[in-house]
Amino acid sequence: GEKLRITMDNINKRVAEKLEEFDQLDTDQQAALERDLGRDYHVFTAEKRLDAIAQDFVSHYTQRWETGKAMIVCIDKITTVRMYNLIGHYWNDRINELESKLKKTEDEQDEIYLKRQIQWLRETEIAVVISEEQGEVGLFRKWNLDIIPHRTKIKNGYETGDGKRIDIDLAFKNPDHHFRIAIVCAMWMTGFDVPSLSTLYLDKPLKAHTLMQAIARANRIYEGKNNGLVVDYCGILKNLREALATYATQSMDETDGEDIGPVKPEEQLLAELKEAITETRKFLRERGFKLNDIIKNKGFKRIKAVNTAKEVINQSEETRKRFEILAREVFKKVKACLTIKELNDYKDEYGAIEIIYKKLQEDRDKSDITDIIKELQSIVDEAIVPHVSEDNSERVYDISKIDFERLREEFKKTPRKNTLTYCLKEEVEKRLQAMIKRNPLRIDLYNRYKDIIKDYNHEKDRLTIEETFAALLKFVDQLNKEDKRAIREGLDEETLVLVDLLEKPNLKKREREKLKLVAKELLDRLKSEQLKVHNWREKESTRAAVRSYIHDFLWNENTGLPPERYSPKEVGERAEIVYTHIFQQYADLQNNVYISTTR
Repeated sequence: GEKLRITMDNINKRVAEKLEEFDQLDTDQQAALERDLGRDYHVFTAEKRLDAIAQDFVSHYTQRWETGKAMIVCIDKITTVRMYNLIGHYWNDRINELESKLKKTEDEQDEIYLKRQIQWLRETEIAVVISEEQGEVGLFRKWNLDIIPHRTKIKNGYETGDGKRIDIDLAFKNPDHHFRIAIVCAMWMTGFDVPSLSTLYLDKPLKAHTLMQAIARANRIYEGKNNGLVVDYCGILKNLREALATYATQSMDETDGEDIGPVKPEEQLLAELKEAITETRKFLRERGFKLNDIIKNKGFKRIKAVNTAKEVINQSEETRKRFEILAREVFKKVKACLTIKELNDYKDEYGAIEIIYKKLQEDRDKSDITDIIKELQSIVDEAIVPHVSEDNSERVYDISKIDFERLREEFKKTPRKNTLTYCLKEEVEKRLQAMIKRNPLRIDLYNRYKDIIKDYNHEKDRLTIEETFAALLKFVDQLNKEDKRAIREGLDEETLVLVDLLEKPNLKKREREKLKLVAKELLDRLKSEQLKVHNWREKESTRAAVRSYIHDFLWNENTGLPPERYSPKEVGERAEIVYTHIFQQYADLQNNVYISTTR
């Protein structure tokens, strides 16, 4: 490992700080991370460097093969899959190398040992474990990587000898399971206990606190295991002294008198807090808002000031993200100063920052299209049709009957354009995700939505924000129409998905009606027979039964697709698509996406 170490302390510090901003790093933040880190990011992710690390890892861990499990921590999600591919390559090389050694050996003991080691290498499972996110398939594809097999493994776990399945995390915790190498970037690093984890390979700059937790993971005592080993590929263990200093309660280690460095003095902690508050004030001031407007006012004036602050922060996703990072930095520094009485001097300032932050989160959590429309209070009653809720407590707005033109006019008068647009965007996104979950073929709707949001992500002038709002309202109308398509077709949502999957262009009305019957009948039969089998997806035999039932049903000229319109090849393709959909959505008849949305 020594030859690989790139001594780059200042790079590590910069990268660790930047990574902490991107809490659980999403792949769609890749571009932002690359931009913010510039050359630093490219040093970490250079193919030559990763290749050398993969080679070193395989040679090091296969020499320690009897000690326990291994975890490799990479800088981000894309890098985990790249590392997986590189390790797989060198792992096979190692097997070949030992097999040729085995052929040449004449020593019986050597032969037994090598055979055991080769078997261990062959049966070892290596897996990437990263959290899931929207649109990840396309994002990985940009790097010519396929996330699907990894995601399937993370979701389905491993098959056990008796035909059942074991979750991936339980497999890693189980010392006897062959899943021995986990490649991660964030998940599992904290709060996840694997007693048999013997080696932790670090290739991600970590801040002191996370570094301590990661090392603690590898140092759990386990029967027959000495303390865990930490292999450091990027020189971050040099920061451990700083980490220990933060955790220490005294500056002198009483046992041998060695100075391990003092805890940060109070003045320094307060100075860091002051700096974080100043940065946040500056950010707001540059956009024309004074934090004192919140501190010095009460009642309605204060509420108005908070709304104005939200308005300048919501100019774009970029400005909002920047404020949230600055605010979290303030909260972190406040936490570090909790025992210092001078913290009271900053109470008003961090209190004002906290109220803005909380209100922004509330918008995100509570955003609802109906609420957004109610925000435009002065809309004349005829613009939307209200009806009173059952308990008479409030008027509920039927958003399917909105007069969009009138709403646009009203929007021009509101002083809260940015915030309303942001809330509408969040709500549309939530609704869109739920709709795509129920019918994956709505992905083109998502692409249309992304086009609208492209403008939103740049600082906007007055005209653009009004256009964005108008485009979002128009999009809501499209969502309403799509939501009601099943009703218009005289079907429920789950049958409509099958019709969409079976359909082909230019079908006559009569042929399409036949398709509806085919979809309805197939779904009814599957639900009353095959899908009733408990955990049907877990056994090869029950999976095969469902697949062949779908194939046979669609091939049969009485029940299936009209042979004059669908070639044998097309029938086979459609059957496979329908099977994949059924496999993904119907783990359980009592608990699937269609049941949960109708309740």
